[in-house]
Amino acid sequence: MPDEVFYWIFNMSITAVIAGAIVMLVRMIRKIPRRIAVLFWIIPFSRMIIPFGLSSPYSLMSLMSKITTKTVVVYQPADDSAFSMMNSITAAKSYFPITYKVNILEQVFKTASAIWITVLLAILITLAVLYFTTLHELKDARKSHDNIYFSDKIQSPAVYGIFKPKIILPERMAGDDVEFILMHENMHIHRADNLWRIMAFLIVTVHWFNPLAWIFLKSFLADIELSCDECVLLKIGKNNAKDYARTLLESASSRSIFASSFGGAKIRTRVENILSFKKMTRLSLFGFLTLIATIFYVLLTNTG
Repeated sequence: MPDEVFYWIFNMSITAVIAGAIVMLVRMIRKIPRRIAVLFWIIPFSRMIIPFGLSSPYSLMSLMSKITTKTVVVYQPADDSAFSMMNSITAAKSYFPITYKVNILEQVFKTASAIWITVLLAILITLAVLYFTTLHELKDARKSHDNIYFSDKIQSPAVYGIFKPKIILPERMAGDDVEFILMHENMHIHRADNLWRIMAFLIVTVHWFNPLAWIFLKSFLADIELSCDECVLLKIGKNNAKDYARTLLESASSRSIFASSFGGAKIRTRVENILSFKKMTRLSLFGFLTLIATIFYVLLTNTG
């Protein structure tokens, strides 16, 4: 049973790499706002956790089917529609349960699945230890008002927690004008960014053996910060962009997988994005929405 799970996880990882590579190329188009580009990461992460999809002749995966990839139909409600699973390894001759083409492949996947589960559990335990250690270190943070706290154990403002998030500022910032910082952190709370961060990290942990999955995670976390900056700029206006960028530069950089930090991405990239920020016109918004719908369709569907 574990080897069968790993067989499909491995297949899902290959499909996610294809989708993620396309997303990496799309996000390089500078005219696409980061608050739009960050949505594209739903595609590779979905590919990592959802084993099946709707078959379509217009799927980009149809190109892969001409090389090695094929699909395994799991449900066909009608002649012209079906739900299938991508099978890039093609190491099995039958499915549900899997029967491998040669006996040695069964042993290979049994051994690989044992290693996969062992490392996965080790990473999850490490994450749990880090999480509770972080909570312990911040439990003596001094409350200011509402959900705002001060602590001498952090270097940069950040939001901690998911269900009852707290904005924790460095003790040195007490008495400073932190209006822009609080707007940024409250935007993270409004967008539930900590939840998406943790979910993305857990998904990638399942695919720990795939180095590109970690690259996708890093890019996704950077896009979260860039998109959050843009959402703040929509509220404060272009005229305040320089002041907002100055506040960012004055804040020290700090990163945590459990927190959305004000300085949690490459400062230079964020400053450039802030200073070049432009509001979308209705025409450009329509164009971007069309682009999103098209990319989601061709990357989330399977070979028809």
